[in-house]
This record gives sequence, structure tokens and C-alpha cells, in this order.
Amino acid sequence: MAQPSTFVRIPKDRIGALIGPEGRIKERIEKQLRIEMSIDSETGDVTLTLTPKAEDPSVLFRAKEVVTAVGRGFAPDRAFRLIQDEDALLEIIDLREIFGRSLSDLERVKGRIIGQGGKTRRIIEEFTDADVSVYGHTVSIIADADEMDIAREAIQMLLKGRQHSSVYRFLHRKRRELKKKKLELWEKPPEEMLK
Repeated sequence: MAQPSTFVRIPKDRIGALIGPEGRIKERIEKQLRIEMSIDSETGDVTLTLTPKAEDPSVLFRAKEVVTAVGRGFAPDRAFRLIQDEDALLEIIDLREIFGRSLSDLERVKGRIIGQGGKTRRIIEEFTDADVSVYGHTVSIIADADEMDIAREAIQMLLKGRQHSSVYRFLHRKRRELKKKKLELWEKPPEEMLK
């Protein structure tokens, strides 16, 4: 009986990042998720197949997300967050769906998200604990659900042309709200949490 498998295509220039030096990244993904990865370097096609040792077929979906994240510009160490943190999610925003195929519009809006010297992207990451990658025609986010909502909203504000200072204030406010929410969870007595 054939093992379950799935397929994903990544840009050819990201294949080296997926394989890693001496194949270490590919090997790490295969070992941690108990899958086999077949990479066609001519097309960027990646086939992921469960090994007989895999106990949970859903690891194929996690493996596909990790490969997709590397393909969308994340460094492998950042993409591994999808393996290490079971609450981590991957979201990809295709800028072509918003701005069409105009290269000048895509470059302009990518520049707004990255900011001068990477400042805006770095601030989004610091205030939300999300990882953000701007690559090709996409903006990708790896984060937990609450962090994802805030990072996505900040990026959408930038896409709509809001001033960077407004976005920074929004991020600062949301960061405080998130910290307060987490503190309240820890401060409640266990019997109140069960109600």
C-alpha cells in the first residue's frame, strides 16, 4: 500500500535554503516529522511522503507548511517554529490579489511593509512576536492566533496607505492589550477558569 503524500511547489531560488548545507535542513525536516522529501531542483516541485514510522498523518500538513514557509522566504530556523510550536500558524497574503500585477505598485507596497532598513518589519515582529517575510509577490506571517490577528491588521493598514506612525501606535496599543490579557489568565484562580 502506498504511503500518503502531498505536493508543493516552491521558487527554484529557494531550493538551496530548503535543502541546506550538506542537506541538513532537508534531513532535519524529514527526521522531525518522519516524512520523506523528494525535491526536483529543475521545477521546484517538492513531494512529501509519510514514512511507515509516522504515527499521525496530519504531519504531512505541517511539513507542507514548513516547506511553503521556506519557499516564501523564511529562513529555515524561522520556518521550524511551525514544527516546534503547535499553536503556530502560517498565513500568506498574495499582494497581486490586492494590487494586480503592476510591478511598481508591488515594489512600493513591499517597501512600505519592510520600511527603511527593515525597520517596519522589525517593529511588527517585535510588537507581535510574529515572524514576517516579504518575498516575491507575497507577505507571509508565522504566529500564534492572537499575534497573527495583530500582525495581519498592521500589514493591512500599511497596504491601505496608513501612516507608519499610526501603525506603530496601533501595534503598541495591541501589545499592551495582549500582555494584559495574558496576565489576567495567570491571575485568575483555577476554579474561576473552569466556570
